Amino acid sequence: MWDDENTQFQVVVNHEEQYSIWPVNRELPLGWTSVGKEGNKQECLDYIEEVWTDMRPLSLRKKMEEMEGKQQKDT
Repeated sequence: MWDDENTQFQVVVNHEEQYSIWPVNRELPLGWTSVGKEGNKQECLDYIEEVWTDMRPLSLRKKMEEMEGKQQKDT
């Protein structure tokens, strides 16, 4: 299925804003939401490459911003 060029995929995202693809004819795994982009595997992967510019999980980005804010206060 994953290597079948006829399989249609959808782009999905989780609560950490991490992206993946999932076959459109299968129920989404728990914790993942469709972003509304569908197509063949390569189209979906190209979309992810375009929109997922920061690979760090959301919780890490928030923590790093928090730490950066504290450092600026201390200087």
